Amino acid sequence: MPSLRFEPPRDDATLEDWRHVHNEIIPADPLSPDDVRERVTRHHLEVAYLGDVLVGCSTVRPPKDGTAMVIARILPAHRRQGFGGQLYERGVERARRLGAEVIETIVLGVNADGLRFAHQHGFVEVDRHVADADEVWHTLRLG
Repeated sequence: MPSLRFEPPRDDATLEDWRHVHNEIIPADPLSPDDVRERVTRHHLEVAYLGDVLVGCSTVRPPKDGTAMVIARILPAHRRQGFGGQLYERGVERARRLGAEVIETIVLGVNADGLRFAHQHGFVEVDRHVADADEVWHTLRLG
């Protein structure tokens, strides 16, 4: 399996790459460049590249009451190649280093690939939030 190159978004180009992946995977919650600049101050964000090709991004929300949120996003053209697993493993390792005792993730319901990935990696649904008729968010916990 090819190895990815991971970068924290530090400049406008990598911040925009992170935002692009987020907004493509989560169109129900699009972020502006300013949203991403603010988010990078609170969470650990990474962008994943295969060579110079943008593949995905991740978010690790630091633990709160022992629970961290790990989110891996892979663009559709690059799924089912092991890249999501690489991003996910890096996120879990970071969350554990930050003191997480419990790992959760959140997936927009229309993202069938994301839900399947979470279930295949041992996550079980613990909560569901319906924002509107077309927007259901699933919170899953690593079992």
